[in-house]
Amino acid sequence: MNEMSTNAPQPTAEKKPAKKKKKRAGKILIYAALIFIIWWANNYLLFITSEQISSSKINNEIKLAVISDQHASTGFFAISNEAIIKKINKIEPDVVCVLGDMHSNDATPEEKDISLNLMTDIIAEGYKMYFVLGEHDDRTNEYVSRMEEKGVNVLDQRSETIKIKDTQVTFYGISNAYFSEYFDLRNEFTLNPNTYNILLAHIPMYDEYELFGADLTLCADTHGGIIQVPFLGPAYYNGEILPEVFGDEEVYDKGLFENNSGYMFITSGIGNSPVAARFNNFPEVAEITITPDK
Repeated sequence: MNEMSTNAPQPTAEKKPAKKKKKRAGKILIYAALIFIIWWANNYLLFITSEQISSSKINNEIKLAVISDQHASTGFFAISNEAIIKKINKIEPDVVCVLGDMHSNDATPEEKDISLNLMTDIIAEGYKMYFVLGEHDDRTNEYVSRMEEKGVNVLDQRSETIKIKDTQVTFYGISNAYFSEYFDLRNEFTLNPNTYNILLAHIPMYDEYELFGADLTLCADTHGGIIQVPFLGPAYYNGEILPEVFGDEEVYDKGLFENNSGYMFITSGIGNSPVAARFNNFPEVAEITITPDK
């Protein structure tokens, strides 16, 4: 009697691992998409941040829009000039203060034109503007002259007094890329005791500016600390990791700080340099409202 043999296919265990691989790949794609969205939002969503202060020198409300550190770039991810102007128009400021680094050191002529066009477009909207140079800005006479020809008021170691409604305001501007240990702003300017005094300076130097004694100092440069760890402050600042946790000195990364003469405000700026690495620290157009002291 012959035994019959069958060649029926045996069940395989390949389908289950294949399904697991697909699920794993799907999860990785979801996580990658979430990381991308969080990164994009932190670096390219532009917000208005608002601060309000008061002074006995002010007879009427004054509103400033403060922008800085555009580090103008081209490409899909760049924050457009139109988006910045839209935020400024929402604020409706009396004066727009531009605090430098509007392009980067290695900027192409096209990128320099982006920052210049932003400033001229703001002026075309009818706003008074003051600009100070940062360490990245082209400091050649040619570039500065181009700005001035287009109506940009460059405060390069000089001051100007204007009347905003019923209040006299003096703006002081310095091009502060680097200073020696002997730097003293009192050798550059004499504060006007009869006006509200506003200093525009790219790099924050709290002690020196407090000594100078302006009612309000506006600064930039820090990019807001770049990475802000929730509840712990900036991840890195001035050579220290988590300085608000482990450091002994005051951290001047972003926001409003009070001193013996008045206030210093540091904007987190708009752009990124050298890479887009912001976290919990959105690009901003800052709105500073100064009201009469009641």
